[in-house]
Amino acid sequence: MATNFLLNENDGQYYTGQQYFTGQAAFSAGSTKTFSLTTFNTKLVSAFDASGTQIGSSSNFELYFREGSNSYKKLKEIQSSINTSGQIVLDPLVNGVIYEDGTSMTYASGNFQAGDYYVQLKSSAKGYNYGQYQYVTLDDIINNFIVAYVGADKLIAACKRSDIIFHARRSMQEFSYDTLKVIKAQELTIPASLKVPFPKDYVNYVKVSWIDEVGAKHVIYPTRITSNPSEVYTQDSTGEAVQDDFSNNIQLTSTTEKRYSETDIDISGTSPDDYRYSKESRALGARIGLLPEEAQINGKFTINDREGCFSFSSGLVNKLILVEYVSDGLAITEDMRVPKLAEQAMYMSIAHAILSSRSRVPEYIVNRFKLDKRAALRNAKIRLSNIKIEEISQVFRNRSKWIKH
Repeated sequence: MATNFLLNENDGQYYTGQQYFTGQAAFSAGSTKTFSLTTFNTKLVSAFDASGTQIGSSSNFELYFREGSNSYKKLKEIQSSINTSGQIVLDPLVNGVIYEDGTSMTYASGNFQAGDYYVQLKSSAKGYNYGQYQYVTLDDIINNFIVAYVGADKLIAACKRSDIIFHARRSMQEFSYDTLKVIKAQELTIPASLKVPFPKDYVNYVKVSWIDEVGAKHVIYPTRITSNPSEVYTQDSTGEAVQDDFSNNIQLTSTTEKRYSETDIDISGTSPDDYRYSKESRALGARIGLLPEEAQINGKFTINDREGCFSFSSGLVNKLILVEYVSDGLAITEDMRVPKLAEQAMYMSIAHAILSSRSRVPEYIVNRFKLDKRAALRNAKIRLSNIKIEEISQVFRNRSKWIKH
């Protein structure tokens, strides 16, 4: 009996990102060469422009070839693509196969020489390939749910795949917020405008920090001493909003934001006189009545929903920052994956959502799956909390230090 393994990659594919196709036969000029399926866990990508020409820089793999005992040489990316079956297709074009260095593959009686090939994942694809065994894709979750929970003699006798997909995606969103805690981080430099747009899959921020010369993080806190207006429009002499030819209010730049951004806030000093007191006297007035939340020198930011960006205080200009944020796990295909430690919780969440939204389902069945969902979710949170006793003990050793207020 054949055995199906969960690991399709060998060590060479996983660690070096290479898969070999040795002993390939010669093929005729003007034809194409199709390789058998690769077994990388990472899906190979090959992009084309509107005219059908491949964009080599957008692919995530490279192809190498050697004739006989010669050394391997990289082929131009424009000649290797992926067909609908996921196979690599080598297209010699009309001028023959071209190497990266500009030389051509030799002919032999009208054919290309037999030889060996290997596929090499680019560094970004190879990095994404690492650690993938800890995840299961959302497509696999949906397929497994249909097999295990839908059908004759099961509580869900029949269900449209589209319904399962909807509830799976909703569960993925909810899990991403407070269970999976998938935190992304984007490294940016604050421009002269002091505004940085939200990441394209941004839902909410976790932490914003600026990075010093040794790579250490300094947390930037939001401020309450100013805010960003949601609308700024032109007014006439009576105070009424002025509209354009399409009856839309004519928008202006915010005076509030302009005044705050022009405030001279100095955070350049590495050794302030007293870390408890703010240097921002122009914004906060005298030190009498100091707000503790403002007593820090790392700068501040506000959430500017009108322009879809973070707005920073002027002392942070040209600083390198790290924006840590949470997404919903559905923005791109690569994000649609669930840690295996939370797989059962996903199944219970989908099952409860389907049963609770149907008519003529006994309430005790809905409540049973509600309890199952709650228990599975609690177990997933415990597993994903990744608590290590040794690490906690190391942190607790600080208890012997004096804490200064």
